[in-house]
Amino acid sequence: MTPFKTLLVTLLAAFSLGALAQEATIRKNLAERLPNLPKIDEISKTPMNGLYEVRVNESDIFYTDAQGNFLIQGSLIDTQARVDLTAQRLDRLTSIAFKDLPLKDAFTIVRGKGTRQMAVFEDPNCSFCKRFERDLLTIDDVTVHVFLYPILGPDSADKSRNIWCAKDKGKVFLDWMVRNVTPAPAKCDVAALERNVEFGRKYRITGTPASFFVDGRRVPGAVGADQIEQALATAKP
Repeated sequence: MTPFKTLLVTLLAAFSLGALAQEATIRKNLAERLPNLPKIDEISKTPMNGLYEVRVNESDIFYTDAQGNFLIQGSLIDTQARVDLTAQRLDRLTSIAFKDLPLKDAFTIVRGKGTRQMAVFEDPNCSFCKRFERDLLTIDDVTVHVFLYPILGPDSADKSRNIWCAKDKGKVFLDWMVRNVTPAPAKCDVAALERNVEFGRKYRITGTPASFFVDGRRVPGAVGADQIEQALATAKP
């Protein structure tokens, strides 16, 4: 090994040890001073000099200094690039590969050949979801995986149960969402609905509708048929 390579290896090792020591200091101080802070998953440097990212609960982001003397909650903005770095980071942390969606906890609505796929999380009492479903009626050649996501109250849970337990889930769902026909009372195992809510909490699905496409793209809100069509046309697994 040449003297230059030896020096380089030595410097890299020293840098690595220094980074580990810095992380240990932050972990120790925050744990001692903030005992209610959840277990720290990861500590990493940010583009801002002297500022460190502290990640807890898989996707909750805080910021601190090199000694853990201060803790900041909020968005880190790159003013030169005009980019919300925190939002970008959260997008990466909460991204969902289409293959990782728990499709067994959804039901499908197929239009045309159904060769294109998308998934959507919807609360049956969400007015935006009803508008969204009316727009989806105009989309052809698509398989829609519908995740019932009752987050708006007890009545949402009741309607979701009645839809999920119906013999023809898709028909009952559309009858309610598009034609305002109230789902008939029904009972069955609704563990899937509970799993949907837990899944949504984990991946920060905070509103409905929330759509997912085969390229991993997440599209929040009741976007129009033209945007849905464009997302389906450009999504590549």
